[in-house]
Amino acid sequence: MPRGGGRHATPVIRQRSILFSDSTMSTEQELAYYRPGGPTLLTVGVFDGVHRGHLSLIEHLTKSAQERGLLDGIVTFTPHPQAVLHPEQETLLLTSLDEKVVLLKEAGVHMVVPLTFTRDLSNLSPGQFITLLAQELKMEGLILGPDFSLGKDRAGTTRALEQLGSQMGFSVESVPPYMLEGRVVSSTVIRQAITIGDVETASRLLGRPFSMTGSIVSTSKRGTNLGFPTANLDVDQGRALPRNGVYATIAHVRGHHYPSVTNIGTRPTFGEAKHLVETHLLDFSDDIYGAALRVQFFARIRDEMPFETTGQLIAQIQKDVESARRILKAD
Repeated sequence: MPRGGGRHATPVIRQRSILFSDSTMSTEQELAYYRPGGPTLLTVGVFDGVHRGHLSLIEHLTKSAQERGLLDGIVTFTPHPQAVLHPEQETLLLTSLDEKVVLLKEAGVHMVVPLTFTRDLSNLSPGQFITLLAQELKMEGLILGPDFSLGKDRAGTTRALEQLGSQMGFSVESVPPYMLEGRVVSSTVIRQAITIGDVETASRLLGRPFSMTGSIVSTSKRGTNLGFPTANLDVDQGRALPRNGVYATIAHVRGHHYPSVTNIGTRPTFGEAKHLVETHLLDFSDDIYGAALRVQFFARIRDEMPFETTGQLIAQIQKDVESARRILKAD
């Protein structure tokens, strides 16, 4: 049976429902913009990183939607809910919104709906939020991940949503957690690995190399003077960065990829304080200022360290380059 709707959502804004207060108008309008052409099977979550656990859930979602003749879709949030509800706590992200949407689409999701997360949205009851999904996204079923909850005070547990489903006529299914190497794969575990510089573990849990994308904001004159020009990457504020140090990486720019060495840190040899992400592309000399750069991390080479002389620093960078070549050739 074919899945409902076309490949593109239809942007429609309609009159605000009298069921909701003015505080929900923005959410309703956002959902209305993505109104699909047919009934849907949805899942809801942040999906930061789009890791192996997310991909397992997505596979279940798309397969179930196909079997039921429904359109599959994901409702996600930006910014991260914790950044709104607990702004005093730092919330580091594995992916930007643009990166997340691309990854979800690449995983085969038909419709991705990014909702602006606000305190007004957080104050919706589970019933109010679910009613919006049913009205605007034609939801006929929910696929939920483990330990799922939504709505004010996290009252929309799986059990509560099952009761709502019985009343409102939509299905609810919960999938078990995805396990790898004896542990549940989660965005939190991946962030912890990245924080200590364990990019190899992070990549295994993600199911792809951990990467960062940004524009090249400058090319380091200091690096050029040392014989190792670097591209400085403009990384979104609040992005999870690997621990300071030197990494073997692959740099993707203008449709090509190059072995590279990436340094994250503050250039302690020169007494600088600004935190930088600098990538030296091996065997490459083109001007790429202003271009978009994606850096994939494969292994940590060493800690960041100060050197007494620039000669010692140059000698170490040469060793780092050879280490990167060996690591990347082995991969």
